[in-house]
Amino acid sequence: MNTIRSTVLKYLEQSVNVRDEEVRALLWSFAFFFFLLCAYYILRPVRDAMGIIDGTKNLPWLFTATFLTMLAIVPLFGSIVSRFPRRVFLPVVYWFFIFNLLLFYAALHYKPFEVYAARTFFVWVSVFNLFVISVFWSSMADMFSNEQGKRLFGFIAAGGTIGALTGPIISAGLAKTVGIPNLLLISAVLLMGALFCIRQLLKITKMAQSNTSTGESVDEIIIGGGIFSGAVQAFRSPYLMGICIYFLIYTTLSTFLYLQQADIIKSGFDSKEEHTQIFAIIDFAANALTLLTQFFITGRFVKRFGLGIALSLVPIVSIIGFAVLSVYPTLIVIIVFQAVRRASNYAISRPAREALFTVVTPEEKYKSKNFIDTAVYRGGDAVSSWARSGLKAMGASLATISLIAVPIAAIGCIVAILLGRKQNDLANSTETPNK
Repeated sequence: MNTIRSTVLKYLEQSVNVRDEEVRALLWSFAFFFFLLCAYYILRPVRDAMGIIDGTKNLPWLFTATFLTMLAIVPLFGSIVSRFPRRVFLPVVYWFFIFNLLLFYAALHYKPFEVYAARTFFVWVSVFNLFVISVFWSSMADMFSNEQGKRLFGFIAAGGTIGALTGPIISAGLAKTVGIPNLLLISAVLLMGALFCIRQLLKITKMAQSNTSTGESVDEIIIGGGIFSGAVQAFRSPYLMGICIYFLIYTTLSTFLYLQQADIIKSGFDSKEEHTQIFAIIDFAANALTLLTQFFITGRFVKRFGLGIALSLVPIVSIIGFAVLSVYPTLIVIIVFQAVRRASNYAISRPAREALFTVVTPEEKYKSKNFIDTAVYRGGDAVSSWARSGLKAMGASLATISLIAVPIAAIGCIVAILLGRKQNDLANSTETPNK
């Protein structure tokens, strides 16, 4: 055991540049994200299959329903954050979604309600995805400093990627043998594993606090503020508004690509089980490439080139991908494009994006970040899905829509560079970080 421990510590010191006192928190965070994304990636291909169960024509309505649901949930979450400390509201969020999974497990067994349950499930998973992952990264930005985030977030993200690789394997391998409803139970068990990791991390932060000061633990502090303060601050702060714009560009490009992918898969394959398997295969390919990138490139890339270049990587890949897709609008091009784009995002741009929030106030880390990650993100989904539907209604082909996406991605590159510079200025400043 000592030999294994020494080997692991040596690898972490060399590849991640972690310090001895950070190892426990790093590994529990790694495991936390593994359980969380494994649970989600079991559900993701099921959601995608449910979304096209009666055709792709309803997808814009589903994106709109998701956005409206987000608008309803964000104030509720703001109220919880305002009234309870982190040690209370973090577990409550995950128990809530576990309970929901059990309800869907029961609902999907009733055939007369299958279509309605499928549509509701699509919206629910879309909310679940952004909400729990947003809360996860909020807790990471709260636990680790700006300097630690740049060193450690790439490795923590790799834990999620391993989970994201494992989840599609489970879905693709078991969708036909155990049935889709039972996949939901497996996901619920994994979320319980995430809850166990939360408890361990709360213990670590409490011990660290007791060893360094006699003040109140950060896990006991009530953030306070109003239920809408996260949204208000997001619109008041130029820095947070820049992040909102970056998100809107990112989600617009993602939605365009997702809907084109859905059209091709729906036309080429028949059953929802086949759809689930195809979506799972795409997820696996993207996540395998992501893992390789995270282990060998992420940490060095961000350290060498900075947050601005890391954030601009996805827009650059999008420019190239949509340009190729405009000439060769085929499934294989979409699969390769999705794999490279998502790998660039999850391995490099996503950890850099989360580091943007290490220089803001605790209230902004949970409330404003949650508003941006959920309402702004899904609002972009809804608007861009209807925009694409409008383009199709006017006769625009897949190739034409791809060409329209290219200049949008170019604007995303400019916003990314400016955000990286601003984050660096705020990290080096002694003034209030959100003004």
